[in-house]
Amino acid sequence: MIGLRDSTLASVIAFGAQLSREANDILTTVETLASTAICGIIHSILGGQPLLIVGVAEPTIIMYTYLYNFAKNQQALGERLVCIWTAIMLFLLAMFNASNVISRFTRVAGELFGMLITVLFLQQAIKGIIEEFKVPGGVDHSSPIYQFQWLYVNGLLGVIFSIGLLYTELRSGRARSWVYGQGWLRGFIADYGVPLMVIVWTAFSYALPKDVPSGVPRRLFSPLPWESSSLHHWTVAKDLFSVPPAYIFAAILPALMVAGLYFFDHSVASQLAQQKEFNLEKPSAYHYDILVLGFMVLLCGLIDIPPSNGVLPQSPMHTRSLAVLKGQTDSVDKELKSLKDAMLHEGFDKEEKLAEEFDPKKHIEAHLPVRVNEQRLSNLLQSLLVGACVGAMPVIKMIPTSVLWGYFAYMAIDSLPGNQFWERIRLIFIASSRRYKVLEGPHASFMESVHSKTITVFTIFQLVYLLICFGITWIPIAGILFPLPFFLMILIRQHVLPKFFEPNDLRELDAAEYEELEGVHHDHTLEDGASDSGSCGSHDDAEIFDELTTNRGELKHRTFSHREERHLQAHSNAV
Repeated sequence: MIGLRDSTLASVIAFGAQLSREANDILTTVETLASTAICGIIHSILGGQPLLIVGVAEPTIIMYTYLYNFAKNQQALGERLVCIWTAIMLFLLAMFNASNVISRFTRVAGELFGMLITVLFLQQAIKGIIEEFKVPGGVDHSSPIYQFQWLYVNGLLGVIFSIGLLYTELRSGRARSWVYGQGWLRGFIADYGVPLMVIVWTAFSYALPKDVPSGVPRRLFSPLPWESSSLHHWTVAKDLFSVPPAYIFAAILPALMVAGLYFFDHSVASQLAQQKEFNLEKPSAYHYDILVLGFMVLLCGLIDIPPSNGVLPQSPMHTRSLAVLKGQTDSVDKELKSLKDAMLHEGFDKEEKLAEEFDPKKHIEAHLPVRVNEQRLSNLLQSLLVGACVGAMPVIKMIPTSVLWGYFAYMAIDSLPGNQFWERIRLIFIASSRRYKVLEGPHASFMESVHSKTITVFTIFQLVYLLICFGITWIPIAGILFPLPFFLMILIRQHVLPKFFEPNDLRELDAAEYEELEGVHHDHTLEDGASDSGSCGSHDDAEIFDELTTNRGELKHRTFSHREERHLQAHSNAV
Protein backbone atom coordinates (compact mmCIF):
# COMPACT_ATOMS: atom_id res chain seq x y z
CA MET A 1 0.00 0.00 0.00
CA ILE A 2 2.86 2.38 0.79
CA GLY A 3 4.41 1.62 -2.60
CA LEU A 4 1.09 2.56 -4.20
CA ARG A 5 1.05 5.82 -2.22
CA ASP A 6 4.59 6.60 -3.38
CA SER A 7 3.69 6.13 -7.06
CA THR A 8 0.58 8.29 -6.58
CA LEU A 9 2.63 10.93 -4.79
CA ALA A 10 5.28 11.06 -7.52
CA SER A 11 2.59 11.45 -10.19
CA VAL A 12 0.81 14.23 -8.30
CA ILE A 13 4.07 16.13 -7.77
CA ALA A 14 4.92 15.82 -11.47
CA PHE A 15 1.44 16.98 -12.50
CA GLY A 16 1.75 19.90 -10.10
CA ALA A 17 5.01 20.94 -11.77
CA GLN A 18 3.34 20.73 -15.19
CA LEU A 19 0.33 22.74 -14.02
CA SER A 20 2.56 25.36 -12.42
CA ARG A 21 4.44 25.84 -15.68
CA GLU A 22 1.33 25.95 -17.86
CA ALA A 23 -0.74 28.17 -15.51
CA ASN A 24 2.01 30.68 -14.69
CA ASP A 25 2.38 29.45 -11.08
CA ILE A 26 -1.25 30.25 -10.21
CA LEU A 27 -1.83 26.57 -9.41
CA THR A 28 1.09 24.50 -8.14
CA THR A 29 2.01 21.22 -6.48
CA VAL A 30 0.39 22.36 -3.22
CA GLU A 31 -3.02 22.39 -4.91
CA THR A 32 -2.60 19.00 -6.62
CA LEU A 33 -1.49 17.39 -3.35
CA ALA A 34 -4.36 18.98 -1.43
CA SER A 35 -6.90 17.84 -4.01
CA THR A 36 -5.62 14.26 -4.03
CA ALA A 37 -5.68 14.11 -0.22
CA ILE A 38 -9.12 15.73 0.27
CA CYS A 39 -10.85 13.77 -2.50
CA GLY A 40 -9.11 10.56 -1.45
CA ILE A 41 -10.34 10.90 2.13
CA ILE A 42 -13.90 11.65 0.98
CA HIS A 43 -13.99 8.72 -1.44
CA SER A 44 -12.43 6.25 0.99
CA ILE A 45 -15.17 7.04 3.54
CA LEU A 46 -18.21 7.73 1.35
CA GLY A 47 -17.36 6.04 -1.96
CA GLY A 48 -19.29 3.00 -3.09
CA GLN A 49 -16.12 1.21 -4.25
CA PRO A 50 -13.32 2.13 -1.81
CA LEU A 51 -10.77 0.11 -3.80
CA LEU A 52 -10.85 2.89 -6.40
CA ILE A 53 -7.90 5.30 -6.02
CA VAL A 54 -8.57 8.95 -6.88
CA GLY A 55 -6.06 11.67 -7.68
CA VAL A 56 -5.23 14.51 -10.02
CA ALA A 57 -4.60 13.02 -13.47
CA GLU A 58 -3.17 14.22 -16.78
CA PRO A 59 -6.60 14.92 -18.39
CA THR A 60 -7.37 17.34 -15.54
CA ILE A 61 -4.09 19.19 -16.13
CA ILE A 62 -4.83 19.43 -19.85
CA MET A 63 -8.33 20.83 -19.29
CA TYR A 64 -7.10 23.32 -16.68
CA THR A 65 -4.40 24.50 -19.07
CA TYR A 66 -7.01 25.26 -21.73
CA LEU A 67 -9.26 26.97 -19.17
CA TYR A 68 -6.40 29.12 -17.93
CA ASN A 69 -5.35 30.19 -21.42
CA PHE A 70 -8.95 31.00 -22.31
CA ALA A 71 -9.85 32.89 -19.13
CA LYS A 72 -6.56 34.55 -18.12
CA ASN A 73 -7.58 37.88 -19.70
CA GLN A 74 -11.14 37.70 -18.36
CA GLN A 75 -11.18 37.65 -14.59
CA ALA A 76 -14.86 36.73 -14.39
CA LEU A 77 -14.30 33.48 -16.26
CA GLY A 78 -12.53 30.68 -14.48
CA GLU A 79 -12.37 27.04 -13.57
CA ARG A 80 -14.63 27.55 -10.52
CA LEU A 81 -17.73 28.08 -12.68
CA VAL A 82 -16.73 25.16 -14.89
CA CYS A 83 -16.44 22.90 -11.85
CA ILE A 84 -19.91 23.90 -10.63
CA TRP A 85 -21.50 23.12 -14.00
CA THR A 86 -19.46 19.90 -14.21
CA ALA A 87 -20.77 18.81 -10.82
CA ILE A 88 -24.36 19.48 -11.89
CA MET A 89 -23.87 17.40 -15.04
CA LEU A 90 -22.31 14.55 -13.06
CA PHE A 91 -25.31 14.62 -10.70
CA LEU A 92 -27.62 14.26 -13.70
CA LEU A 93 -25.54 11.43 -15.16
CA ALA A 94 -25.72 9.59 -11.85
CA MET A 95 -29.47 10.11 -11.42
CA PHE A 96 -30.23 8.82 -14.92
CA ASN A 97 -27.98 5.74 -14.52
CA ALA A 98 -25.72 6.86 -17.36
CA SER A 99 -22.97 4.49 -16.18
CA ASN A 100 -24.78 1.72 -18.06
CA VAL A 101 -23.15 3.10 -21.20
CA ILE A 102 -19.68 2.27 -19.89
CA SER A 103 -19.93 -1.16 -21.53
CA ARG A 104 -19.86 0.61 -24.90
CA PHE A 105 -16.43 2.07 -24.15
CA THR A 106 -14.57 -0.87 -25.63
CA ARG A 107 -10.86 -1.60 -25.83
CA VAL A 108 -10.39 0.41 -29.04
CA ALA A 109 -11.53 3.63 -27.31
CA GLY A 110 -9.70 2.89 -24.07
CA GLU A 111 -6.40 2.14 -25.78
CA LEU A 112 -6.72 5.23 -27.99
CA PHE A 113 -7.22 7.35 -24.88
CA GLY A 114 -4.31 5.66 -23.12
CA MET A 115 -2.03 6.14 -26.13
CA LEU A 116 -2.97 9.83 -26.33
CA ILE A 117 -2.02 10.28 -22.67
CA THR A 118 1.27 8.48 -23.41
CA VAL A 119 2.02 10.86 -26.28
CA LEU A 120 1.17 13.86 -24.08
CA PHE A 121 3.49 12.53 -21.35
CA LEU A 122 6.32 12.31 -23.87
CA GLN A 123 5.48 15.78 -25.14
CA GLN A 124 5.70 17.21 -21.62
CA ALA A 125 9.01 15.43 -21.00
CA ILE A 126 10.54 16.79 -24.21
CA LYS A 127 9.18 20.31 -23.66
CA GLY A 128 10.45 20.31 -20.09
CA ILE A 129 13.97 19.22 -21.04
CA ILE A 130 14.15 21.82 -23.83
CA GLU A 131 13.05 24.56 -21.43
CA GLU A 132 15.92 23.66 -19.11
CA PHE A 133 18.13 25.40 -21.70
CA LYS A 134 15.96 28.55 -21.67
CA VAL A 135 15.34 31.41 -19.26
CA PRO A 136 12.01 30.90 -17.45
CA GLY A 137 9.41 33.63 -17.59
CA GLY A 138 9.04 36.27 -14.88
CA VAL A 139 12.66 36.26 -13.68
CA ASP A 140 15.56 38.69 -13.74
CA HIS A 141 17.43 37.92 -16.97
CA SER A 142 20.55 39.66 -15.66
CA SER A 143 21.04 37.06 -12.92
CA PRO A 144 24.31 35.09 -13.31
CA ILE A 145 22.49 31.74 -13.44
CA TYR A 146 20.69 32.88 -16.62
CA GLN A 147 23.87 33.66 -18.50
CA PHE A 148 24.66 31.41 -21.45
CA GLN A 149 27.26 29.20 -19.77
CA TRP A 150 25.10 28.41 -16.75
CA LEU A 151 21.99 27.94 -18.88
CA TYR A 152 23.96 25.43 -20.92
CA VAL A 153 25.17 23.65 -17.78
CA ASN A 154 21.62 23.60 -16.41
CA GLY A 155 20.36 22.08 -19.66
CA LEU A 156 23.06 19.41 -19.78
CA LEU A 157 22.43 18.49 -16.15
CA GLY A 158 18.73 18.33 -16.99
CA VAL A 159 19.40 15.84 -19.79
CA ILE A 160 21.59 13.73 -17.49
CA PHE A 161 19.12 13.70 -14.59
CA SER A 162 16.04 13.04 -16.72
CA ILE A 163 17.60 10.23 -18.76
CA GLY A 164 19.23 8.83 -15.63
CA LEU A 165 15.94 8.70 -13.77
CA LEU A 166 14.18 7.17 -16.78
CA TYR A 167 16.77 4.40 -17.13
CA THR A 168 16.98 3.54 -13.42
CA GLU A 169 13.18 3.57 -13.03
CA LEU A 170 12.77 1.15 -15.92
CA ARG A 171 15.47 -1.14 -14.54
CA SER A 172 14.20 -1.07 -10.95
CA GLY A 173 10.68 -1.94 -12.08
CA ARG A 174 12.01 -5.34 -13.24
CA ALA A 175 14.01 -5.96 -10.07
CA ARG A 176 12.06 -9.10 -9.14
CA SER A 177 13.51 -10.88 -12.18
CA TRP A 178 17.11 -9.95 -11.31
CA VAL A 179 19.53 -12.76 -10.53
CA TYR A 180 21.49 -10.62 -8.07
CA GLY A 181 20.50 -9.86 -4.49
CA GLN A 182 18.22 -11.50 -1.97
CA GLY A 183 14.51 -11.82 -2.66
CA TRP A 184 13.51 -9.22 -0.07
CA LEU A 185 15.95 -6.70 -1.59
CA ARG A 186 14.70 -7.27 -5.14
CA GLY A 187 11.11 -6.94 -3.93
CA PHE A 188 11.92 -3.74 -2.05
CA ILE A 189 13.51 -2.16 -5.13
CA ALA A 190 10.61 -3.24 -7.36
CA ASP A 191 7.97 -1.89 -4.95
CA TYR A 192 9.68 1.35 -3.97
CA GLY A 193 11.80 2.03 -7.05
CA VAL A 194 9.80 5.13 -8.05
CA PRO A 195 10.42 7.23 -4.90
CA LEU A 196 13.83 5.65 -4.35
CA MET A 197 15.17 6.75 -7.73
CA VAL A 198 13.71 10.25 -7.28
CA ILE A 199 15.58 10.50 -3.96
CA VAL A 200 18.80 9.13 -5.48
CA TRP A 201 18.86 11.56 -8.40
CA THR A 202 17.85 14.45 -6.16
CA ALA A 203 20.84 13.57 -3.97
CA PHE A 204 23.08 13.50 -7.06
CA SER A 205 21.90 17.02 -7.90
CA TYR A 206 23.48 18.24 -4.65
CA ALA A 207 26.78 16.45 -5.34
CA LEU A 208 28.02 19.25 -7.62
CA PRO A 209 31.15 21.42 -7.28
CA LYS A 210 30.71 24.33 -4.88
CA ASP A 211 31.38 26.84 -7.68
CA VAL A 212 28.04 25.95 -9.32
CA PRO A 213 25.39 28.61 -8.44
CA SER A 214 22.55 27.58 -6.15
CA GLY A 215 19.96 27.91 -8.95
CA VAL A 216 21.65 25.22 -11.05
CA PRO A 217 20.09 22.74 -11.59
CA ARG A 218 16.62 24.29 -11.59
CA ARG A 219 14.32 22.95 -8.89
CA LEU A 220 10.59 22.63 -8.31
CA PHE A 221 8.90 25.96 -7.66
CA SER A 222 5.89 26.03 -5.38
CA PRO A 223 4.74 28.32 -2.57
CA LEU A 224 4.58 26.83 0.89
CA PRO A 225 1.12 25.81 2.15
CA TRP A 226 1.08 28.51 4.83
CA GLU A 227 1.97 31.37 2.48
CA SER A 228 -0.69 33.83 1.32
CA SER A 229 -0.50 32.67 -2.31
CA SER A 230 -1.62 29.21 -1.17
CA LEU A 231 -4.21 30.34 1.39
CA HIS A 232 -6.22 32.60 -0.92
CA HIS A 233 -7.85 29.54 -2.56
CA TRP A 234 -9.97 28.87 0.50
CA THR A 235 -11.89 32.16 0.19
CA VAL A 236 -12.56 32.46 -3.55
CA ALA A 237 -16.14 31.16 -3.27
CA LYS A 238 -17.37 34.60 -2.19
CA ASP A 239 -16.41 36.01 -5.63
CA LEU A 240 -18.95 33.78 -7.39
CA PHE A 241 -21.79 36.17 -6.55
CA SER A 242 -20.18 38.96 -8.59
CA VAL A 243 -19.91 36.99 -11.85
CA PRO A 244 -22.05 38.37 -14.74
CA PRO A 245 -24.81 35.96 -15.91
CA ALA A 246 -23.35 35.79 -19.44
CA TYR A 247 -20.12 34.34 -18.09
CA ILE A 248 -22.01 31.85 -15.96
CA PHE A 249 -23.68 30.32 -19.02
CA ALA A 250 -20.49 30.59 -21.10
CA ALA A 251 -18.92 28.01 -18.77
CA ILE A 252 -21.42 25.33 -19.82
CA LEU A 253 -19.53 24.22 -22.97
CA PRO A 254 -16.16 23.52 -21.29
CA ALA A 255 -18.04 21.96 -18.37
CA LEU A 256 -19.71 19.56 -20.80
CA MET A 257 -16.31 18.39 -22.03
CA VAL A 258 -14.91 18.10 -18.48
CA ALA A 259 -17.97 16.17 -17.28
CA GLY A 260 -17.72 13.74 -20.17
CA LEU A 261 -13.99 13.31 -19.62
CA TYR A 262 -14.38 12.67 -15.88
CA PHE A 263 -17.28 10.31 -16.49
CA PHE A 264 -15.22 8.29 -18.97
CA ASP A 265 -11.96 8.31 -17.01
CA HIS A 266 -13.55 7.63 -13.61
CA SER A 267 -15.77 4.82 -14.91
CA VAL A 268 -12.94 3.04 -16.72
CA ALA A 269 -10.70 3.23 -13.63
CA SER A 270 -13.56 1.91 -11.49
CA GLN A 271 -14.23 -0.89 -13.97
CA LEU A 272 -10.60 -2.03 -13.96
CA ALA A 273 -10.44 -1.84 -10.16
CA GLN A 274 -13.25 -4.40 -9.87
CA GLN A 275 -12.58 -6.82 -12.72
CA LYS A 276 -14.54 -10.06 -12.47
CA GLU A 277 -11.27 -12.01 -12.16
CA PHE A 278 -10.77 -10.46 -8.70
CA ASN A 279 -13.94 -12.21 -7.43
CA LEU A 280 -15.08 -9.23 -5.34
CA GLU A 281 -17.89 -9.91 -2.88
CA LYS A 282 -19.34 -6.40 -2.74
CA PRO A 283 -21.29 -5.23 -5.79
CA SER A 284 -20.25 -2.38 -8.04
CA ALA A 285 -21.52 1.16 -7.40
CA TYR A 286 -20.87 2.96 -10.67
CA HIS A 287 -23.84 5.36 -10.46
CA TYR A 288 -23.30 6.21 -6.81
CA ASP A 289 -19.57 6.79 -7.35
CA ILE A 290 -20.36 9.27 -10.14
CA LEU A 291 -22.61 11.08 -7.65
CA VAL A 292 -19.77 11.19 -5.11
CA LEU A 293 -17.43 12.39 -7.87
CA GLY A 294 -19.85 15.26 -8.54
CA PHE A 295 -19.68 16.37 -4.89
CA MET A 296 -15.87 16.21 -4.95
CA VAL A 297 -15.72 18.30 -8.14
CA LEU A 298 -18.09 20.84 -6.59
CA LEU A 299 -15.99 21.10 -3.43
CA CYS A 300 -12.75 21.49 -5.40
CA GLY A 301 -14.34 24.20 -7.52
CA LEU A 302 -15.47 26.17 -4.47
CA ILE A 303 -11.97 26.16 -2.95
CA ASP A 304 -10.27 26.62 -6.35
CA ILE A 305 -8.14 23.50 -6.57
CA PRO A 306 -8.08 21.00 -9.48
CA PRO A 307 -10.52 18.10 -8.90
CA SER A 308 -9.47 14.48 -8.55
CA ASN A 309 -11.01 11.43 -10.18
CA GLY A 310 -10.25 7.73 -10.56
CA VAL A 311 -6.70 7.15 -11.77
CA LEU A 312 -4.89 4.44 -13.71
CA PRO A 313 -2.95 2.26 -13.12
CA GLN A 314 -3.13 2.90 -9.36
CA SER A 315 -6.74 1.68 -9.03
CA PRO A 316 -6.29 -1.89 -10.38
CA MET A 317 -2.86 -1.99 -8.70
CA HIS A 318 -4.58 -1.30 -5.36
CA THR A 319 -7.00 -4.19 -5.85
CA ARG A 320 -4.19 -6.48 -6.97
CA SER A 321 -2.13 -5.64 -3.89
CA LEU A 322 -5.04 -6.75 -1.67
CA ALA A 323 -5.74 -9.99 -3.58
CA VAL A 324 -4.96 -13.44 -2.21
CA LEU A 325 -3.93 -15.96 -4.87
CA LYS A 326 -4.52 -19.69 -4.97
CA GLY A 327 -2.35 -21.90 -7.15
CA GLN A 328 -4.08 -24.36 -9.47
CA THR A 329 -3.10 -28.02 -9.28
CA ASP A 330 -1.53 -29.67 -12.30
CA SER A 331 -4.56 -31.88 -12.79
CA VAL A 332 -7.11 -29.07 -13.16
CA ASP A 333 -6.61 -28.56 -16.89
CA LYS A 334 -6.61 -32.33 -17.52
CA GLU A 335 -9.83 -32.80 -15.55
CA LEU A 336 -11.58 -29.96 -17.37
CA LYS A 337 -10.30 -31.20 -20.73
CA SER A 338 -11.73 -34.66 -19.97
CA LEU A 339 -15.01 -33.07 -18.87
CA LYS A 340 -15.20 -31.07 -22.09
CA ASP A 341 -14.55 -34.19 -24.22
CA ALA A 342 -17.20 -36.11 -22.32
CA MET A 343 -19.76 -33.36 -22.79
CA LEU A 344 -19.00 -33.12 -26.49
CA HIS A 345 -19.47 -36.87 -26.94
CA GLU A 346 -22.92 -36.54 -25.37
CA GLY A 347 -24.13 -35.06 -28.65
CA PHE A 348 -23.96 -31.28 -28.65
CA ASP A 349 -25.07 -29.75 -31.93
CA LYS A 350 -22.37 -27.08 -31.83
CA GLU A 351 -19.31 -29.16 -31.09
CA GLU A 352 -16.95 -27.10 -33.20
CA LYS A 353 -18.13 -23.85 -31.66
CA LEU A 354 -17.70 -25.18 -28.13
CA ALA A 355 -14.26 -26.51 -28.94
CA GLU A 356 -13.22 -23.09 -30.13
CA GLU A 357 -14.75 -21.26 -27.18
CA PHE A 358 -13.14 -23.37 -24.45
CA ASP A 359 -9.61 -24.64 -24.30
CA PRO A 360 -8.18 -25.49 -20.85
CA LYS A 361 -4.67 -24.52 -21.83
CA LYS A 362 -5.94 -21.18 -23.05
CA HIS A 363 -8.48 -20.35 -20.35
CA ILE A 364 -7.23 -21.93 -17.12
CA GLU A 365 -4.86 -19.68 -15.19
CA ALA A 366 -2.01 -20.99 -13.05
CA HIS A 367 -3.09 -18.73 -10.17
CA LEU A 368 -6.55 -17.42 -9.40
CA PRO A 369 -7.52 -14.57 -7.04
CA VAL A 370 -9.78 -16.33 -4.54
CA ARG A 371 -10.55 -13.25 -2.47
CA VAL A 372 -9.66 -9.60 -2.01
CA ASN A 373 -9.39 -7.90 1.36
CA GLU A 374 -12.12 -5.38 0.62
CA GLN A 375 -11.81 -2.53 3.12
CA ARG A 376 -11.53 1.26 3.29
CA LEU A 377 -8.51 1.59 5.54
CA SER A 378 -5.72 1.31 2.93
CA ASN A 379 -7.29 3.98 0.70
CA LEU A 380 -7.84 6.26 3.70
CA LEU A 381 -4.28 5.83 4.96
CA GLN A 382 -2.68 6.55 1.58
CA SER A 383 -4.82 9.71 1.27
CA LEU A 384 -3.83 10.86 4.76
CA LEU A 385 -0.16 10.27 3.93
CA VAL A 386 -0.47 12.30 0.72
CA GLY A 387 -2.09 15.05 2.79
CA ALA A 388 0.79 14.93 5.25
CA CYS A 389 3.16 15.53 2.34
CA VAL A 390 1.62 19.00 1.90
CA GLY A 391 3.47 19.97 5.05
CA ALA A 392 6.67 18.49 3.58
CA MET A 393 6.77 21.01 0.71
CA PRO A 394 10.16 22.43 1.85
CA VAL A 395 11.61 18.96 1.18
CA ILE A 396 9.64 18.36 -2.03
CA LYS A 397 10.90 21.67 -3.44
CA MET A 398 14.42 20.21 -3.40
CA ILE A 399 13.56 17.93 -6.35
CA PRO A 400 15.11 19.14 -9.65
CA THR A 401 12.52 19.83 -12.34
CA SER A 402 14.56 17.73 -14.78
CA VAL A 403 13.97 14.69 -12.54
CA LEU A 404 10.23 15.28 -12.92
CA TRP A 405 10.55 15.51 -16.72
CA GLY A 406 12.31 12.16 -16.60
CA TYR A 407 9.42 10.81 -14.57
CA PHE A 408 7.00 11.96 -17.29
CA ALA A 409 9.03 9.97 -19.82
CA TYR A 410 8.96 6.98 -17.48
CA MET A 411 5.16 7.15 -17.12
CA ALA A 412 4.87 7.25 -20.92
CA ILE A 413 7.13 4.27 -21.60
CA ASP A 414 5.84 2.25 -18.65
CA SER A 415 2.27 2.53 -19.95
CA LEU A 416 3.08 0.87 -23.30
CA PRO A 417 3.43 -2.81 -22.28
CA GLY A 418 0.00 -4.42 -22.33
CA ASN A 419 -1.42 -1.88 -24.77
CA GLN A 420 -2.42 -3.97 -27.80
CA PHE A 421 -2.56 -0.84 -29.94
CA TRP A 422 1.16 -0.32 -29.28
CA GLU A 423 1.87 -4.00 -29.95
CA ARG A 424 0.14 -3.76 -33.33
CA ILE A 425 2.04 -0.58 -34.21
CA ARG A 426 5.30 -2.44 -33.62
CA LEU A 427 3.98 -5.36 -35.66
CA ILE A 428 3.64 -3.14 -38.75
CA PHE A 429 7.41 -2.62 -38.83
CA ILE A 430 8.28 -6.31 -38.41
CA ALA A 431 9.14 -8.09 -41.66
CA SER A 432 6.73 -10.89 -42.50
CA SER A 433 9.62 -13.36 -42.61
CA ARG A 434 10.50 -12.46 -39.00
CA ARG A 435 7.06 -12.58 -37.40
CA TYR A 436 7.71 -16.10 -36.23
CA LYS A 437 9.91 -14.55 -33.53
CA VAL A 438 6.85 -12.78 -32.12
CA LEU A 439 4.93 -16.07 -32.05
CA GLU A 440 7.77 -17.82 -30.22
CA GLY A 441 7.25 -15.54 -27.21
CA PRO A 442 4.07 -14.65 -25.29
CA HIS A 443 1.78 -12.83 -27.71
CA ALA A 444 -1.77 -11.54 -28.03
CA SER A 445 -4.36 -14.05 -29.19
CA PHE A 446 -5.32 -12.03 -32.29
CA MET A 447 -1.87 -12.77 -33.74
CA GLU A 448 -3.04 -16.30 -34.53
CA SER A 449 -6.72 -15.71 -35.27
CA VAL A 450 -6.73 -12.54 -37.42
CA HIS A 451 -5.08 -12.11 -40.83
CA SER A 452 -2.04 -9.84 -40.83
CA LYS A 453 -3.53 -7.51 -43.45
CA THR A 454 -6.63 -7.00 -41.32
CA ILE A 455 -4.44 -6.24 -38.30
CA THR A 456 -2.48 -3.68 -40.34
CA VAL A 457 -5.59 -1.91 -41.66
CA PHE A 458 -7.18 -1.77 -38.20
CA THR A 459 -3.95 -0.40 -36.70
CA ILE A 460 -3.60 2.27 -39.39
CA PHE A 461 -7.18 3.37 -38.68
CA GLN A 462 -6.40 3.71 -34.97
CA LEU A 463 -3.14 5.51 -35.73
CA VAL A 464 -4.84 8.08 -37.97
CA TYR A 465 -7.53 8.59 -35.34
CA LEU A 466 -4.83 9.10 -32.70
CA LEU A 467 -3.12 11.75 -34.83
CA ILE A 468 -6.45 13.56 -35.21
CA CYS A 469 -6.99 13.53 -31.44
CA PHE A 470 -3.44 14.74 -30.84
CA GLY A 471 -3.85 17.47 -33.45
CA ILE A 472 -6.94 18.77 -31.65
CA THR A 473 -4.89 19.29 -28.49
CA TRP A 474 -2.71 21.78 -30.39
CA ILE A 475 -5.64 24.06 -31.30
CA PRO A 476 -5.44 27.01 -28.85
CA ILE A 477 -9.10 27.36 -27.78
CA ALA A 478 -10.85 24.48 -29.53
CA GLY A 479 -8.37 22.10 -27.89
CA ILE A 480 -10.73 21.88 -24.94
CA LEU A 481 -12.89 19.69 -27.21
CA PHE A 482 -10.25 16.93 -27.31
CA PRO A 483 -12.48 14.44 -25.38
CA LEU A 484 -15.12 14.68 -28.14
CA PRO A 485 -13.46 12.17 -30.56
CA PHE A 486 -13.50 9.51 -27.83
CA PHE A 487 -17.25 9.92 -27.39
CA LEU A 488 -17.69 9.69 -31.16
CA MET A 489 -15.70 6.45 -31.11
CA ILE A 490 -18.71 4.76 -29.48
CA LEU A 491 -20.80 5.40 -32.58
CA ILE A 492 -17.93 4.58 -34.95
CA ARG A 493 -17.33 1.26 -33.20
CA GLN A 494 -21.01 0.31 -33.20
CA HIS A 495 -22.05 1.41 -36.68
CA VAL A 496 -19.02 2.09 -38.92
CA LEU A 497 -16.31 -0.47 -38.15
CA PRO A 498 -18.61 -3.52 -38.64
CA LYS A 499 -19.04 -2.44 -42.27
CA PHE A 500 -15.29 -2.74 -42.94
CA PHE A 501 -14.22 -5.64 -40.70
CA GLU A 502 -15.54 -9.14 -40.13
CA PRO A 503 -17.40 -9.58 -36.80
CA ASN A 504 -14.99 -12.28 -35.62
CA ASP A 505 -11.97 -10.11 -36.42
CA LEU A 506 -13.49 -7.14 -34.58
CA ARG A 507 -14.24 -9.37 -31.61
CA GLU A 508 -10.58 -10.41 -31.42
CA LEU A 509 -9.07 -6.97 -32.07
CA ASP A 510 -11.48 -5.22 -29.70
CA ALA A 511 -11.75 -7.92 -27.04
CA ALA A 512 -12.96 -6.93 -23.59
CA GLU A 513 -10.15 -8.88 -21.90
CA TYR A 514 -6.42 -8.93 -22.50
CA GLU A 515 -5.79 -12.46 -23.75
CA GLU A 516 -2.23 -13.70 -24.17
CA LEU A 517 -0.99 -17.00 -25.59
CA GLU A 518 2.19 -18.82 -24.71
CA GLY A 519 4.89 -18.88 -27.34
CA VAL A 520 5.70 -22.03 -29.30
CA HIS A 521 8.77 -22.94 -31.32
CA HIS A 522 8.25 -22.25 -35.01
CA ASP A 523 10.18 -24.04 -37.75
CA HIS A 524 10.83 -21.21 -40.17
CA THR A 525 13.69 -22.55 -42.28
CA LEU A 526 11.52 -23.86 -45.09
CA GLU A 527 9.31 -20.75 -45.14
CA ASP A 528 12.30 -18.44 -45.22
CA GLY A 529 13.88 -20.41 -48.01
CA ALA A 530 10.70 -20.30 -50.05
CA SER A 531 9.94 -16.63 -49.56
CA ASP A 532 13.38 -15.09 -49.46
CA SER A 533 15.44 -17.45 -51.58
CA GLY A 534 18.87 -16.09 -52.17
CA SER A 535 19.88 -13.35 -49.79
CA CYS A 536 18.02 -14.65 -46.77
CA GLY A 537 20.11 -17.82 -46.51
CA SER A 538 23.37 -16.03 -45.85
CA HIS A 539 21.62 -13.70 -43.40
CA ASP A 540 20.24 -16.68 -41.44
CA ASP A 541 23.65 -18.35 -41.42
CA ALA A 542 25.19 -15.20 -39.97
CA GLU A 543 22.47 -14.98 -37.34
CA ILE A 544 22.96 -18.60 -36.35
CA PHE A 545 26.72 -18.07 -36.06
CA ASP A 546 26.08 -15.03 -33.86
CA GLU A 547 24.06 -17.21 -31.49
CA LEU A 548 26.63 -20.00 -31.45
CA THR A 549 29.73 -17.83 -31.04
CA THR A 550 30.97 -15.95 -27.98
CA ASN A 551 32.27 -12.39 -28.19
CA ARG A 552 35.78 -13.85 -28.08
CA GLY A 553 35.08 -15.91 -31.20
CA GLU A 554 34.76 -19.29 -29.49
CA LEU A 555 32.10 -21.71 -30.71
CA LYS A 556 29.59 -22.76 -28.04
CA HIS A 557 28.92 -26.48 -27.52
CA ARG A 558 25.30 -26.87 -26.42
CA THR A 559 24.00 -30.06 -24.82
CA PHE A 560 21.08 -31.03 -22.61
CA SER A 561 21.72 -30.68 -18.91
CA HIS A 562 21.65 -33.88 -16.85
CA ARG A 563 18.71 -32.52 -14.87
CA GLU A 564 16.68 -31.96 -18.05
CA GLU A 565 17.53 -35.44 -19.35
CA ARG A 566 16.28 -36.99 -16.09
CA HIS A 567 13.10 -34.89 -16.31
CA LEU A 568 12.42 -36.03 -19.89
CA GLN A 569 13.07 -39.66 -18.97
CA ALA A 570 10.73 -39.50 -15.96
CA HIS A 571 8.05 -37.83 -18.06
CA SER A 572 8.26 -40.51 -20.78
CA ASN A 573 8.03 -43.29 -18.18
CA ALA A 574 4.95 -41.67 -16.65
CA VAL A 575 3.27 -41.53 -20.05
